[in-house]
Amino acid sequence: MTELIHSFQMFWQSTFPLLQIQLTDLLDIAILAFIIYKLLWMLRKTSSGRVLRGVLILLGAMFVSSNYVLSLTATSFLLDRVIQWGVLVLVVLFQPEIRRFLERMGSSRLGLVFASSRANGEEMDTAINQTCEAYADLSRDKVGALMVFERQNLLDDVIKTGTALDCSVSSELLKNLFWNKAPLHDGAVIVRGGRIVGAGCMLPLSGNVNLSRDLGMRHRAGIGMSEHSDAVVVIVSEETGSISAAVGGMLKRHLAPETLERLLRNELLNDKQEEKRSGQLPLVGLLLGGSKKEEGDPL
Repeated sequence: MTELIHSFQMFWQSTFPLLQIQLTDLLDIAILAFIIYKLLWMLRKTSSGRVLRGVLILLGAMFVSSNYVLSLTATSFLLDRVIQWGVLVLVVLFQPEIRRFLERMGSSRLGLVFASSRANGEEMDTAINQTCEAYADLSRDKVGALMVFERQNLLDDVIKTGTALDCSVSSELLKNLFWNKAPLHDGAVIVRGGRIVGAGCMLPLSGNVNLSRDLGMRHRAGIGMSEHSDAVVVIVSEETGSISAAVGGMLKRHLAPETLERLLRNELLNDKQEEKRSGQLPLVGLLLGGSKKEEGDPL
């Protein structure tokens, strides 16, 4: 491997003598660009994105007021002192995003390198059909429901907060679990690989302070779960019977059962197809596999 890298470097230097760039320099730039891209992708979904824009404006003001542009001595002195404390301030302001980024790094697609696929498309297809059938009835009867479809980020810690199960997803079972007299109806049902692996589970609440006031605890828990993992969360409002789905911190509200089915198929079945296509090169998929673009109602 070392000889191959050395040969490539020699070829590069002989072909482009004026561009003295090493292979390690290109790798360094690629890693840094990937990290910056991921950070910006996460910040765009939260109120911290506005804080980041404020920081950029502050840096721009410091540049303009510097001795090289307008020579505003007092303003430049004040902004310099603000920047000196800026690192500590940024750590405090972006603490939830930093924590979320580290959590995702610790439970991300590195597991795909060593683990085989946990689900087959047929079982997941059945789970989606049964979920949509149950949600249509729950929505009509205004019975609250909260389901989490696990993807690459394992949710073992969340499953431990409820009752562990191992059964197929069926419409009648879901309606029984979410019946308001059932002992597990207050928590969330966790689905892994097309099978129910937990019920009555407690989910982390969203830290987004800009959520709409008409969202209850069930919706806030669903959004929080989607913020802390790549899971797809589907919700039925107990007050209105409205169906919602949370993906990547974005909430899609007032879904018809047919729309919910299309969303679940797009998010869950397409992921399985992508895993099969990238199964021969898991490390390449790890480096190049970015998040899908999500769209949703403003929170």
